Amino acid sequence: MLILALMATGMGQSLVFAILAPLGREVNLRELQITSIIAFSALIFGLAAPRWGRYSDRIGRKPVIITGLVGYTVGTVFFASVFYGGLTGLVSGAALYWVLLLTRCSQSVVMSATGPASMAYAADHTSRDQRTRTMAKLGTANSMGTILGPAVSGALATFGLLAPLYFAGGLAAVAVLVVWKKLPATPPAQLTSRTTAVKLRYRDSRIALLLLTAVGLFVGFSAIQQTLGFQLQDKLHLSGIETAQMTGAALMVSALFTFVIQVTVMQRVNLQPMQLIRIGLCSMSLGAAIVASFETFTVLAFGMAFLGTGLALCMPSISAGASLAVTPEEQGGAAGLVSSCPAIGFVLGPICAGGLYQIHSPLAPLFSVGVFLAVLAVVVVNDR
Repeated sequence: MLILALMATGMGQSLVFAILAPLGREVNLRELQITSIIAFSALIFGLAAPRWGRYSDRIGRKPVIITGLVGYTVGTVFFASVFYGGLTGLVSGAALYWVLLLTRCSQSVVMSATGPASMAYAADHTSRDQRTRTMAKLGTANSMGTILGPAVSGALATFGLLAPLYFAGGLAAVAVLVVWKKLPATPPAQLTSRTTAVKLRYRDSRIALLLLTAVGLFVGFSAIQQTLGFQLQDKLHLSGIETAQMTGAALMVSALFTFVIQVTVMQRVNLQPMQLIRIGLCSMSLGAAIVASFETFTVLAFGMAFLGTGLALCMPSISAGASLAVTPEEQGGAAGLVSSCPAIGFVLGPICAGGLYQIHSPLAPLFSVGVFLAVLAVVVVNDR
């Protein structure tokens, strides 16, 4: 039930990423403005997620998961409605940008509850020797959503660029009902105090290297993801709807490889988390280099495949490594910190990539290559 519910939000996010670039251009926003909406909302997400994780330690996982899904539903509908105002001329220019930014940031405050509570729920129900496999299974929710999302986006985009957003809001509403009705409630994690959750910090020596790796991973990945629509539209001379469809297809390739690796390799290979992370970073470096040089969609698909493979190897390993490193009463806190790392990566990545793209378009994916290689070097040097 949890995987099915998370798949709905995964689909919603992939829909947003597929259409945001062409939709932003339709309302006359610049590339840096479009990517900054994702970046600043991701900052809010990253700040809120650890607090939701600790809160789930106190009151239980299910109420926090439901809260996040409700926030995602309402926020997506409002976000789409503001864009509708921009398309119809009710609001434009700087006012439109700031209203979009405020709406997305407000959504991020609440929807950030779902991820850490879900990870902690999985940890609560898993033995230590199965932790990496279980986190990989949980990751399939996002992968399946990202696979299905672009297909839905391409079909719905024929009705307009806003149709996928409204669909995402409706799908998240269904997920709320599924979790409320079907997901078994569990008591709070074992705590030394019922009223005080253990507060982990990013610099905790047990998990600091894993968290740094996760942040760097998503700085590089978000830089590619948030400029992919611009690259496709400019290199292949596509319309707005065609750009949304092709961007969705490229993201679907990445997600498909993520899903396949998660349900095959991650369920059978018994390497340690840091070994899998090293292999994953090598794969992502190669994928980013290919994306930087593509001139046809076929070449781009190869690059996205390597990126998806790297994500599949890295993220479940990071989640499992952090979960195994802490005590049972710290599971919510650890899950919150891990959940915040992609969001923190999405703060720096889109801003840097958006600015670099306006200077010279290949600089955005080349920036990602440099980030992945730097993170790999840090892991090799510091992993004990």
